[in-house]
Amino acid sequence: MLNRLALPASVLCICAMLAGALIGRAGAEEQEGRPLGDIVSDLLRGGLDGDPGNRRVPFGRDEMQLSFAPLVKETAPAVVNVYATHKVRSPFMGDPFFEQFFGSQLPPRVQQSLGSGVLVDPSGLIVTNFHVIRNADEVKVATSDGREFPSTTLLKDESLDLAVLKIESADPFPVVPIGDSDALEVGDLVLAIGNPFGVGQTTTSGIVSALARNHLGISDFGFFIQTDAAINPGNSGGALINMAGELVGINTAIFSQTGGSIGIGFAIPSNMVRAVVESARAGSTYFERPYVGATFEEVTGQIAEALGLDRATGALVSDVTAEGPAAKAGLKPGDVVLAINGSAIGNSDALDYRLATQPIGSTVELTILRQGRESDVELELVRAPEGASSQVITIGGKSPFAGAKVASLSPRLAQRLRLAANAKGVAIVEVDPSSTAGRVGLQPGDIVRDVNGTAIDTPETLAAVASQNTRWWRFSIDRRGQILSQMMRY
Repeated sequence: MLNRLALPASVLCICAMLAGALIGRAGAEEQEGRPLGDIVSDLLRGGLDGDPGNRRVPFGRDEMQLSFAPLVKETAPAVVNVYATHKVRSPFMGDPFFEQFFGSQLPPRVQQSLGSGVLVDPSGLIVTNFHVIRNADEVKVATSDGREFPSTTLLKDESLDLAVLKIESADPFPVVPIGDSDALEVGDLVLAIGNPFGVGQTTTSGIVSALARNHLGISDFGFFIQTDAAINPGNSGGALINMAGELVGINTAIFSQTGGSIGIGFAIPSNMVRAVVESARAGSTYFERPYVGATFEEVTGQIAEALGLDRATGALVSDVTAEGPAAKAGLKPGDVVLAINGSAIGNSDALDYRLATQPIGSTVELTILRQGRESDVELELVRAPEGASSQVITIGGKSPFAGAKVASLSPRLAQRLRLAANAKGVAIVEVDPSSTAGRVGLQPGDIVRDVNGTAIDTPETLAAVASQNTRWWRFSIDRRGQILSQMMRY
């Protein structure tokens, strides 16, 4: 703080002129009677109210020469490099005719991917992107001090493009504390730290260009932070840091026509990251979202006009499950959710994000519009129900389904497989890539509709049909809403 008693008269005169120019005539009247040094000090801190949280442009040449170096020294040790290795086996492996001529010991082709990660717990918890470790057989982590560790994947969620890894050491690891991404504003300064193009740890600076970006086609998640801090291939999974040294996002993707940064990068907000990390700490292998028992759609311009809205905003309730939390809260199809806990909802993606970041067991307040009137309802967020049967059956025999694990769909299983909460039928839960089902191309999340003319309503029915003694197979599956029919001789 300036010491006014030590300032010579000439400096006091300059400060008085500067203060007068900055606060103006009306402001000067409000500050009348205050010591000049206090007024100038408040201006330097960000405002006449003395609130250091006020944002302002740099003031003077000295401030323009400030450095991010102390912030980088504090946070960079917690940003790591992630190396994923995937062994690609030939589709002819296991074929007797092929192995008779070429042998059975052909080495698999190795694919490698490089990304970044962020240590968020001293015990060795690391957050990175799902696409960095997709299909990886082995994942190694290199810290900024040159050490290398094998890692274990605790949790991964493709829909969010997030994964949580674990490394072990006798000493605690440096971490970046997880900040509040909802406190970000457009124009805030941020740093991006990662390993672009594998050249080594790199720090770039920029600002928050936009918030709540959706419909980007990056993943099912639709609530990204946009930044102009340079992000390039290899930065995926790296840290987006605010000026308090907190993690406010996980760098995920860029928009580029050349493959390099053009100043349009996207990061997953830290509040979503925090929810995923807490889920991993609780021992879950996938991110479990709260169950609502309702589906939501976008409010289009036509829908907004029909409902009397002055603009297209909110999330339209399109379906409500009987006896579910939404039904108990009084939600009905046709309602429009305008806000959750006081935060405005611009679209259905924003509602999904807000709900996903709330803990299971909590209660939220929804502001809804029904027949032109706004009202508030309380919605309890519960764990998705398991359903009548959670038994998983492995299909054997010589059918195209051999090696697949199947189960009856329940809201909890549908959530795990990233299917609609009201999806029904028998779903493939897991497929061994080396099995017949894997070679045929069946995938987790496929819903088996019928096999050889028999409708599949239970896993036991599928197991019985798959045990038929025939080489001709005709079946249809539902893959993400698309019906695929297949006929083969096997």
